[in-house]
Amino acid sequence: MLTVSLHGIRLHAKVGLYPEEKIHGNDFEIDVDVSTAASTGEALPFLDYSIIYEIVLQAFSQEGELIEAFAKSIHTKVKQHFFEAEKVRVAIRKLNPPIGGTVRHAQVCLEA
Repeated sequence: MLTVSLHGIRLHAKVGLYPEEKIHGNDFEIDVDVSTAASTGEALPFLDYSIIYEIVLQAFSQEGELIEAFAKSIHTKVKQHFFEAEKVRVAIRKLNPPIGGTVRHAQVCLEA
């Protein structure tokens, strides 16, 4: 299995359930792993990680409330673009979530 990963994509977006999140936004960190069968020959499969980055940017340019929905959107688009992918994992961390206490991040992970 060959896995191409982009970890630590950092974005600021107006995503969240609370009104202040829609006004001020939140900081997010996204990881995407795309796994495909490794070739038995000389040539390895090519997965262009700049496309993965663009898919993430496009998803976060949309409005939304739940990071679960963003994870699903990114996962679906990556699977559509890289149809040879056997497994795609998307992890989204909301940094310093507004929950009234000190928390480094809240995370959603979708893997299939």
